[in-house]
Amino acid sequence: MGVNDDLYDPAKHTIISNASCTTNCLAPMAKALNDDLGIVKGLMTTIHAYTQDQNLQDAPHSDLRRARAAALNIVPTSTGAAKAVSLVLPELKGKLDGYALRVPTPTGSATDLTFEAGRETTVDEVNAIIKKAAEGALKGYLVYTEDPIVSKDIETDPASCIFDSGLTKVIGNQVKVVGWYDNEWGYSNRLVDLCTKVGQSL
Repeated sequence: MGVNDDLYDPAKHTIISNASCTTNCLAPMAKALNDDLGIVKGLMTTIHAYTQDQNLQDAPHSDLRRARAAALNIVPTSTGAAKAVSLVLPELKGKLDGYALRVPTPTGSATDLTFEAGRETTVDEVNAIIKKAAEGALKGYLVYTEDPIVSKDIETDPASCIFDSGLTKVIGNQVKVVGWYDNEWGYSNRLVDLCTKVGQSL
C-alpha cells in the first residue's frame, strides 16, 4: 500500500498479496530512493522481533537456527522481503538481497538498507528525499523522524516505515538507511487499508 496500489485493477487482479511486514517497511524507502538516486544494487538486514514460528526453548525445528530459544538469542534466518520488493517494484529485480536477525524483543523491528546509488550523494540529500516522500505521495505509510528512537518508541505506530534520519550514512555513492516498524500493528493497518481498497472497488 502506498507503493504500487495505484496499479490495482479489480478486473485483472483477482489474487493479490499484502506481502510481509518487512516488505512493507522496505518498499517505501526503496521506492523513494530509487526514484531519485537510483539503486544499482543493495543488501538489507531486518533486525526483527521474534515470531511464533520460533521456539521459546531449544527444540526441534526444520531451520536449525530457529530451533534455538528465541528470547535468549540473536537468530540469523532468511527473509523474502528483498526479493518480494522486486515484485512490487519490478525495476529492482535482481538488485536486492538480504537476511533477518531475529532478536529477543516481542515486537518492534528495523530494516537496514545498504545500497550503491546511481550517483554520489550526501546524508542531507538522502534525508531530504525521504522527508519529501513522507510528506507527499507516501504520507501515512512512510514517516520521517529526527528523534533518537528505539524499538519501544514505535510500538503501535500505524506507519509501514518510520525512517530514522539520524542513522543515515553516506560515503560517496554508498548509502545506508534504517527504517523502524511495528511488525504487528503497522502491518495490520496495511491489511485494513488493502481490504478497504478492495471493498471500495466492488
